[in-house]
Amino acid sequence: MAWSGCGPRCTPPWTPRYRYLDLLFAVMGTVAFLVDLAADVWVAASYLRAGHYYWGGVVLSLLGLSSLTTQLFSWAWFRGDPKELHREQVSDQTLLTLHLLQLGYLYRCLRALKVGFQVCRDKATTEADRGYAVFLSHDISLLRLFETFLESAPQLTLGLYIILQTSKAETFQMLGICTSFICIAWALLDYHQSLRIFLRDKHKLGILPSAMYFLWNFLLVCPRIVSLSLFTVLFPEYIFLHFLVIWAAMFLWVTLQGTDFMEHAGFEWLYRAVVAVVLYFCWFNVAEGKTRYRSAIYYTFLVLDSALLAGFWVWYNLPLSWDTPVLYALVAALFCCSLGILLRCFYYRRFHPTLQAASQASYDVVDTRALAVDDAAVSQQEPFTGHINQRTYKLSQSFFAGLLPDIGGQQNGHLRM
Repeated sequence: MAWSGCGPRCTPPWTPRYRYLDLLFAVMGTVAFLVDLAADVWVAASYLRAGHYYWGGVVLSLLGLSSLTTQLFSWAWFRGDPKELHREQVSDQTLLTLHLLQLGYLYRCLRALKVGFQVCRDKATTEADRGYAVFLSHDISLLRLFETFLESAPQLTLGLYIILQTSKAETFQMLGICTSFICIAWALLDYHQSLRIFLRDKHKLGILPSAMYFLWNFLLVCPRIVSLSLFTVLFPEYIFLHFLVIWAAMFLWVTLQGTDFMEHAGFEWLYRAVVAVVLYFCWFNVAEGKTRYRSAIYYTFLVLDSALLAGFWVWYNLPLSWDTPVLYALVAALFCCSLGILLRCFYYRRFHPTLQAASQASYDVVDTRALAVDDAAVSQQEPFTGHINQRTYKLSQSFFAGLLPDIGGQQNGHLRM
């Protein structure tokens, strides 16, 4: 299905503000990416030096696959943006070379930091400059999410499997596991933060809600990774089959929801394939409308699947003994799951924009529920000026597109004054 932008009535309700908190997210995200990359290289090199060529090869393969996919999306988005949008950007030939060298994503991060520092430091910046800083940060957030679940999540599963299989943990393994866990939760938080940037300031994510969102995502990812690792210890030859079956089911589910995100149909299929990988590990909404039942079905399925995988390990190791360290890991995973669900419920009852805006709707547009109706009314009075990243805006506000003023067809990155 071809990409249609946000539709003919798509325009943000007000100019998104680029705040110091957004710059902090950009800095921490870039640092996390570099630290995770260094940890991955250290882990792969350590396995290869120890003679574990298969494990080292898997780590390098995951790193290469995630990098190639991220660069492909990054290049496609650069090519799809109007040329006048990135006026001070390097030439197309240099940009292509950077992506071929797997440096396109890092270039995006450094450029976003440069523009973000300029916007925060210079009080005389225009609305267009601030909008451009927001525009750059949005693509980076989504690319970071893709890279994390294509590389960090599978590598985390591999790392825990190796520790459980060998009954020992090296320093480089623990570093790799810690950085992977943190990067997964951080990528989800950063993506959620980028979607909220179109909301009015009072509905944006503050320090406390950000910490809580990070924590409950961290706690809910842990049990999934632990269950996958335990199943891999028992049936290492079947874990890939399990992934293929679940991935195919998620891919079909995403396709049936009719995603319409990329400019070209071929890239749309790639987008759906990557989203299916994300869904293998955690919830990721891809379509507007009520998601209460969709998320309930997904979480029910995920909990049952994870419980079944962990149950295989318990059954094969009966009778259980508290002398087995893995048993403590299972108890910790159950505790993390329960606490994560409680924190998630508390977050949605206290910090969700739907409640903050006293909305009567129960919609969730790609990891965020519908904004308040009064916000939509305000949007008709406050014109938008600046660059529009329709990729992110379509994800975050498509439910309210019909309530916004009709401005006709519009390119991604269109500058509206």
